[in-house]
Amino acid sequence: MTMLLFYSSMMATLLILTLPTLKSLTVNTPSATKIMQATKMAFMLSLLPATIFINTGLKTTTTHITWMSMSFNISVDFLFDTYSTMFLPVALFITWAIMDFALWYMASDPNLNKFIKYLLLFLITMVILVTANNMLQLFIGWEGVGIMSFLLIGWWHARAAANTSALQAVIYNRVGDIGLILSLAWLAMELNSWEMQQLFSHTSAPILPLLGLILAAMGKSAQFGLHPWLPAAMEGPTPVSALLHSSTMVVAGIFLLIRFHPAIETNPFALSSCLCLGAVTTTFSALCALTQNDIKKIIAFSTSSQLGLMMLTLGLNQPDLAFLHIITHAFFKAMLFLCSGTIIHSLHDEQDIRKMGGVQKTLPITTSCMVLGNLALTGTPFLAGFYTKDAIIEAMNTSHLNAWALITTLMATALTAAYSLRLTFYVQLQTPRYPPLTPTIETGPSQTNPIIRLATGAIIMGLLITTLLTPNTPQTLTMMTLEKLAALITSGVGLVLALDVAQKTTYFIWPHNTKLHTSLTQLNFFNTIIHRTLPQKNMNLGSHTALQLNDLLWYEHIGPNMMKTMHMLLTNKLSQVHTGSIKTYLSIFTMSTLSCLALSTH
Repeated sequence: MTMLLFYSSMMATLLILTLPTLKSLTVNTPSATKIMQATKMAFMLSLLPATIFINTGLKTTTTHITWMSMSFNISVDFLFDTYSTMFLPVALFITWAIMDFALWYMASDPNLNKFIKYLLLFLITMVILVTANNMLQLFIGWEGVGIMSFLLIGWWHARAAANTSALQAVIYNRVGDIGLILSLAWLAMELNSWEMQQLFSHTSAPILPLLGLILAAMGKSAQFGLHPWLPAAMEGPTPVSALLHSSTMVVAGIFLLIRFHPAIETNPFALSSCLCLGAVTTTFSALCALTQNDIKKIIAFSTSSQLGLMMLTLGLNQPDLAFLHIITHAFFKAMLFLCSGTIIHSLHDEQDIRKMGGVQKTLPITTSCMVLGNLALTGTPFLAGFYTKDAIIEAMNTSHLNAWALITTLMATALTAAYSLRLTFYVQLQTPRYPPLTPTIETGPSQTNPIIRLATGAIIMGLLITTLLTPNTPQTLTMMTLEKLAALITSGVGLVLALDVAQKTTYFIWPHNTKLHTSLTQLNFFNTIIHRTLPQKNMNLGSHTALQLNDLLWYEHIGPNMMKTMHMLLTNKLSQVHTGSIKTYLSIFTMSTLSCLALSTH
């Protein structure tokens, strides 16, 4: 009976989600309010299977339709396990809050119903990816998330920057998709199966398909090297940024590696790759966040930094801890984006934090929640981020790893506190730096209620995780007190140093930008090199070296010029023969005749 209730409630949740999209195929697009209400109902219903799982640990795999039969069967399979059962209510709750916020934020948009439907499709493709039990179904969700991100990032398609950013997201993700497609091909040829359970039974996978999966995660989760699309994606509407950074697009890559961790955990090279990649990403993104002035880009780089921390956790052989950090991170990151959207909207589309200040006077609820989100991001005790971030640092301290990864991660933890304080300092403290009569006040519950709901999740989610999903009997501590407090000490040091620097900025001092600051402001010139310098060099190589040399050498020098030169040489020689002397003509005639006779006799 419990199994039937668990399975039927999960399938009913998925059905409620898909009904608005199915309805739009037959009639006009459902209203935005109805789509939001359907998401809310799906969230309420998803709490039932989550409760059953917490109490009984029940898991199920179902097969519905066989799509095609090749050397192996490909079916429509759903896998309801720890990850899918716990991720679904979190994603639905956050999407419900974002849709509710979008009804206010995008109220003036003429295509609001279509926008909310796109948000729902974005969620559905992520749910397909999370609940997939075979690789083809997972790949459909994977590509669906990419397509929907392209449509939503480029929603304001009249802006050239939005189109460029959407295209950039697709191209970078396509580079990562190459790795996933190659891994799919290897699994089909070598293991002759795409079913999850059969793939996990082969724990001795070689390094090449695992590197393909890591490359796929690099593209989707914006790890270092394939990261530029994530800050560029801020050209989309703020609700898109909130959904993309919290529970859909960017966590898909980490979720893929969590799913395949049974194959990765036995391969030291794959684990080391995840560890080093995560350490570099989290530190580089934190450094870039410290020098940005766009409020949304600061939060975007903080997402990239936290994704690097999740990747590093996978390198530590702790997939469950990475998954828990996905859940806790989703609440306060979505809240931070919604708060930034409210601030931008109230200041008439101003995103430069240097032109803000004193916003807490006009937006008290928004700024209070933003401070709460920054504290959770920093890892303040007893907020959501503390329970997972502190555990990740402890796992690093007690593992046998190189000191380089540990030091860079601790540095990124300190920088997280620094840029969070910088964001609060510039946006909310001191006197206003915007023109008079610019700001608008909080208008009502449609603006603040979604933020308050997410703030509640950011406060209690860590406590719920520790009481419901972790063992009730605590383990005996075997680490030193300093190691146990390393994360808090590092965050505190970063906070104090940033506060000291912030106080210095209250005095009028001519700014002195160092080379390091300039480099980090320009993202280490990564975009300039990849998007401008290399294409320009390739264009110059193609136009000057290839095309011009080809044209000049083959089409001109070997062809017309050679014929012209030979023709002129022959003409000159023959013109010298024509002297007008009868003796010369008779001599040539005689020699030609004798030559013809000699040839004819032979």
